[in-house]
Amino acid sequence: MQRILLTCLRSPHWAHRLTAHRPYPDLDALLAASDEAAYDLTPGDLAEALAAEALPELPEGVYSAAHTALSAAQAAYESRFGHAFVICVTDLPPDEALDQTLAAIRSRLTNNPEDERVVAAEELRRLARGRLIHALRGAGL
Repeated sequence: MQRILLTCLRSPHWAHRLTAHRPYPDLDALLAASDEAAYDLTPGDLAEALAAEALPELPEGVYSAAHTALSAAQAAYESRFGHAFVICVTDLPPDEALDQTLAAIRSRLTNNPEDERVVAAEELRRLARGRLIHALRGAGL
């Protein structure tokens, strides 16, 4: 179980907390525990999880100018904050995800490091939740 959890969020502390409190009566209880554990990540846990993240994949057929713009924005973000940009765009259509990602990077570049840490932690929580739901559905649960 812990191996599956680490594909959702690369934080051994988060995964350990979820496995230590099982069994969960239902999916909602598991997701609530996931959220709580994500909110409780220490700065070190957060840095570890962020270090394992990568920029979201661009949809097939996106033109090269978009790749260039996204790469430049990501490089500026990583230079400023020292980790990959994270954003949860799973609820957006692919053609809107690119625009939303670029707009979010540009907007978040104006954050101070502490404010951005809070935003990045929330995005990681949302990513972990979505990945956990996807992993459980893939396992037939």
